[in-house]
Amino acid sequence: MTSPFKSTGQAPDGHTAFFPTTRAAALERLSDFAPLAGRHYAAQRNRDPGPGERDNVSLLSPYIRHRAITEHEVIAKVLAHHSPKAAEKFVQEVFWRTYWKGWLQMRPQVWRSFLDERDIEQARLARDNGLREAVAAAEAGRSGLEGFDHWARELVETGYLHNHARMWFASIWIFTLRLPWTLGADFFMRHLLDADPASNTLGWRWIAGIQTPGKTYQASADNIARFTDNRFRPTGLAPQAPAIRDEAPPPPGALPAPRTLPRDRRVLLLLHGDDFNGHELLPKGTNVAAVAVTPRGHPDMPWPFGPKAATWVDALAKDAVQHAGEALQKPASVLPRPHADALRVQCVAASVTTIATPEAPVGPLADALDTLAHELAEDGIEIIPLRRTWDDLAWPHATHGFFRFKRKIPALLARNGL
Repeated sequence: MTSPFKSTGQAPDGHTAFFPTTRAAALERLSDFAPLAGRHYAAQRNRDPGPGERDNVSLLSPYIRHRAITEHEVIAKVLAHHSPKAAEKFVQEVFWRTYWKGWLQMRPQVWRSFLDERDIEQARLARDNGLREAVAAAEAGRSGLEGFDHWARELVETGYLHNHARMWFASIWIFTLRLPWTLGADFFMRHLLDADPASNTLGWRWIAGIQTPGKTYQASADNIARFTDNRFRPTGLAPQAPAIRDEAPPPPGALPAPRTLPRDRRVLLLLHGDDFNGHELLPKGTNVAAVAVTPRGHPDMPWPFGPKAATWVDALAKDAVQHAGEALQKPASVLPRPHADALRVQCVAASVTTIATPEAPVGPLADALDTLAHELAEDGIEIIPLRRTWDDLAWPHATHGFFRFKRKIPALLARNGL
């Protein structure tokens, strides 16, 4: 697989050095990794040899998260090299992100509860000097714990952590350092290029024992040493990992029905940071007047949460403008934030009263689109979110745990033509 540094000519000291901000770079990385996504991936995926040494994982998650490339095209490329059985582990990992989104889509109150609890803990930082200093030390990589401090610095520098390192880090944060889980989840949300509300929030909840009641994840020195090729063997880790509280997740609610776009509508296409490739969703023959691409959340709901991640997403949005404009042969522009006033101007200029946009899963961008829909409705402008077939087929099966969900994967692949 191509090194994440070689394609840019840059030193490995920043987000773009690891993750160039173009769809073309993502597709190149996919082509390089696809031959390794079978038995090699299954055998080696849990190893974390460190930045610049990871030929055992795809390093595609930031692009998939923002749908600069899609789950469908990733799995299609992999299955061109491997049988479904040989690529089973990789395919399941792609579906984990889909599963988490579907799970949260039917339980949006879990996202709201996370934000509320995080805000309470952030307020406590202002008045609790000990907690503030402990959190600052952990985030800066000054905890004194081998491995953990390296991962904290790596996350801030690169915008990425190996999945196994994320588990170790979260477990140490919660059970060894005894810090609030929501502040750790927020730390990830501010820095991970692939952080989304579902995967990040629910993953931290699982580590803490409140996603799957009574089940937590305990980091151990032996496990860390084994899977980091003996780079780290921290001492002083918590000997036990009891659930932080007795809590069961809510039952699933009804999944909102997908919307459809009337065939006779002339539309402004609005792409956003949850789906930069969303022009694919338009029904054939849709009359597109123009394309706007927005990387950020509503002015009242800032997203991405961290400045470096925001800069990276901004750059990916600029590439999406070019890609979508060329694909549709329509004028395309970047809209820094989805502000109602700016969209009104674009709609008037394009002589449209309908905005078509990819459906955003539960999170800041979904909240932003809901707010915009209410603001623009006063002017007779309708926002119609379009759900991907991939999500529409998979989300209804995210009612229970992943192990029940994964039994549906062969059928889901078939229904997606894979």
